[in-house]
Amino acid sequence: MSPRKAVFFDLDGTLLDHFAAIHRAHSHTRRHFGLPAPTMQEVHRAVGAGVDVAISRIFAGHDELLAQAIPVYKTYWDKNMLDGVELLPGSRELLEALNAAGVRCAVLTNKHGPSSRIVCGHLGITPLLAGIFGATDTPWLKPQAEFTAHALAAIGCDAAAACLIGDSIYDVQTGLNAGFPCHCVTTGTHGEAELRAAGASGVWPDMFAVGRNVFGLWK
Repeated sequence: MSPRKAVFFDLDGTLLDHFAAIHRAHSHTRRHFGLPAPTMQEVHRAVGAGVDVAISRIFAGHDELLAQAIPVYKTYWDKNMLDGVELLPGSRELLEALNAAGVRCAVLTNKHGPSSRIVCGHLGITPLLAGIFGATDTPWLKPQAEFTAHALAAIGCDAAAACLIGDSIYDVQTGLNAGFPCHCVTTGTHGEAELRAAGASGVWPDMFAVGRNVFGLWK
C-alpha cells in the first residue's frame, strides 16, 4: 500500500463521466443564440479550467454573446446536471479501498463547488470523501498552489503525504505546483502522450489500474 495519507481526485473524466450532460448544456446554450452545437471533441478541449473559461472557448469568435451565454448555460445546468451522470469503472471501488486503509480521500476540481457536492451526493460517494473543493469555494482554481494548500489544510494533511489523481494537463500542473505526484487516467480530456509530456507521474487506463499500480491494491 502506498504511504500516501491523502489522495485528491478530480471529478470530470476521473471519478465520473459527466461529459454527456456538459455537452448538452453547451449545445443548449449555443442553440439559444442560433449557433450550431459544439462537437464532443470541442467540449473536451474547452473544459478543465472552470466553467466560465469553458463557455468563453465554446463561444470563441462570438465574444459579444459571452455575458449573455453564461447565465443561459448555468440556468440549464442547474436544472439538468444530474441527467446521465455516472461513476467511471473502479472509482467507487478505489475510494472504498483507500478509506478502508485509512487514507483520506477528497475531491479537488474546477467544477462549480456546489454542483460538485450535489453530484457526489447523487452518486453516493460523499461519505467516502473528507472534502469536496471546487470552483467558487475559494478565490482560486487548479493549478494554483493556493487552492491545493487550502484543501490540504482543510483535511489536515501535508503536501509530502498527498497525491492527485486526474485526467488533464491542468491536474498535472496542479501536482507540480503543489509538490506532490499526479497520476492520470485516460478516461477524460487528454491522452497518454499529452499527459506524459506534461509531466504526469504515471498514466493509467482506468481506476482499477491506478489502484493496482499506484496503491498496490487488489494484487
